[in-house]
Amino acid sequence: TLLISGGLMKTIIQSYSQSKCRKTSLEFYIDIHAHSTMMNGFMYGNIFEDEERFQRQSIFPKLLCQNAEDFSYTSTSFNRDAVKAGTGRRFLGGLLDHTSYCYTLEVSFYSYIIGGTTAAVPYTEEAYMKLGRNVARTFLDYYRLNPLVERITVPMPRLRKETPPPYKHPSLRGSASNVPISKGDKKSSLNHKDPSTPF
Repeated sequence: TLLISGGLMKTIIQSYSQSKCRKTSLEFYIDIHAHSTMMNGFMYGNIFEDEERFQRQSIFPKLLCQNAEDFSYTSTSFNRDAVKAGTGRRFLGGLLDHTSYCYTLEVSFYSYIIGGTTAAVPYTEEAYMKLGRNVARTFLDYYRLNPLVERITVPMPRLRKETPPPYKHPSLRGSASNVPISKGDKKSSLNHKDPSTPF
């Protein structure tokens, strides 16, 4: 396991952003933290003068809310508090160009509430891992790769023609839907502090 300090990460990204020979762009930076008072998972994002950039920044958390029952878009907020100017998302949000999106992903130490219910569900190791998988799934949705993944992982039926048998088979067709079901938003505690750590 390689652990990189915040200061070193800052230096690496600064060097990368100033490189003139880079062939790829850094599109997402997500700083992950555990939250000690609020429930569910939620995000902090930045505010920009460019309205279009600000609107594009809200797409990823909205998609994540559709994929993860324990993520709350209503608890997600966008700010530029001066006290958080040194945090990763604030610093890099000002350093990187308009194609980059920087967030802090907060996840409760304790529990989450599923939309439409009032009972708190304790977080487990598996629940945290599931949220991680849902973040990855959200990247697939964001880049519209889900159809490609389905073609790779789902066996395709054979297309060769076969001679029908002399008797009739009952239809074995079933119905299925690939349309995602929105799980709605979840309620959280009113205490809305941003504990993002500075670099």
